[in-house]
Amino acid sequence: MERVAPGRAPAFEFHVLGPLTVVKDGAELAMSANRELVILASLLLNANRVMSVERLVEAVWAGSAPRSAWRQVAICVSRLRRTLGAGLIETSSPGYLLRASPASIDWLRFRELVARSRGQAAAGEREDAVLLLRDALALWRGQPFEDIRGLRFDAARMAESRLEALETCLELEIELGRHHQVIPELLALVAESPFRERVRAQLMLAQYRAGRRADALRTYQETRRYLLEQIGLEPGPALRRLHEQILRDESALMRPPAPRPAAARPVPSQLPPQVLPFVGRDRELATLDTILGSARAPGAMVLCGAAGVGKTTLAVHWAHRQADRFPDGQLYADMSATGPAAVMDRFLRALGVQETPADPAEKLALYRSCTARTRLLVVLDGAEDSDQVLPLLPGGPDCRVIVTSRNPLDDLVARQGANRAFLQPLADDAARHLADLLVGGALGPQAVADLVVTSRGNPLSLRLGAARLHSRAGQPAA
Repeated sequence: MERVAPGRAPAFEFHVLGPLTVVKDGAELAMSANRELVILASLLLNANRVMSVERLVEAVWAGSAPRSAWRQVAICVSRLRRTLGAGLIETSSPGYLLRASPASIDWLRFRELVARSRGQAAAGEREDAVLLLRDALALWRGQPFEDIRGLRFDAARMAESRLEALETCLELEIELGRHHQVIPELLALVAESPFRERVRAQLMLAQYRAGRRADALRTYQETRRYLLEQIGLEPGPALRRLHEQILRDESALMRPPAPRPAAARPVPSQLPPQVLPFVGRDRELATLDTILGSARAPGAMVLCGAAGVGKTTLAVHWAHRQADRFPDGQLYADMSATGPAAVMDRFLRALGVQETPADPAEKLALYRSCTARTRLLVVLDGAEDSDQVLPLLPGGPDCRVIVTSRNPLDDLVARQGANRAFLQPLADDAARHLADLLVGGALGPQAVADLVVTSRGNPLSLRLGAARLHSRAGQPAA
């Protein structure tokens, strides 16, 4: 058994695409108690999200919970903590949260690979899409949660995701001309899911392209007979149309659809205009250069400070100045006006994604995939807390993020290793220089001195004061 280096956190692998197993530092842990397995499975399916005690009770007892259910859940969680080690399962109102890397859970890896394959297929890269889907399907080792009534809907959802991924993979392979190779797999899939007409249509097309026209017509007749006997319905219009095309030997059936040319990835440039004139902040700009320019430093920088102190102005100024370092674009969002889910939709569209998945986890996986090999700058302005920021962190090591907030965002610094700078008001000489640029030439040195005193180095207060002075100077005398 592999020894764990002192001070190093143990490495976990969680397998739920089949019998639930946990591997810790290369060795499988003994997990025998059924209730503990149900709770662990529920927490894994909702990894890094709070799972309420009520939902855990429903998963364990499926509507027939005893009065002591809450206490028994707490006991099971305590046993899981002893088995897995401290720190993995946290108590977080109104329940519990399991913290794990998405890469350590095969279900999350499966979803990420499927999301990446969609992007490749949309770009016309069918071969790459097939490889990703085959890697995703290879993670499955059986039927998840076969003996857990409380997770039957989750198990059905996961099985449907697998079937959809397999159907998509086989369809792409038929388009690539591998009709001979996929026929055995399609026959097995028809036997496994006899009501799925898409699979039967794929089998008919593969048989026809393989020169087995009679087999293709026989498959249709068997499908029609089965559907009439089982549910009293004729095959759907797509299957009937394919049958007619095969009867007529339409030449179009032998030609796979022409590959779509890969569209050039759009380069978003969403930065707002700079606020000018910009003075001071040389030290802060140098800090941003040092931290965000380092290949080894964390990719996120938090600028926090009081309202009007110039956080946004500094972030936008640096982003414009360094735009050439991010050839894949710059994304910007005002987090005080929009939630993270809507922002992610906008970001995905800006990155060229036409259709975004409805499931939040799949959407996050797609966003991480789209940004995995990019040099992208993301500016998240006016964040209230770390929860707004975490879903929008890009997946690539060469991406950089600037977050501005009135709050220190301790959780982002602690959990993601983000750097942080507390922005102070402008120094007296910088405030005087800015005031002179704004009002000195028109209103004289006294106006400059008054602005410096009343603004106390706050750039927004200084600019507002300058605007009011100009407004009054433009009014006729009383």
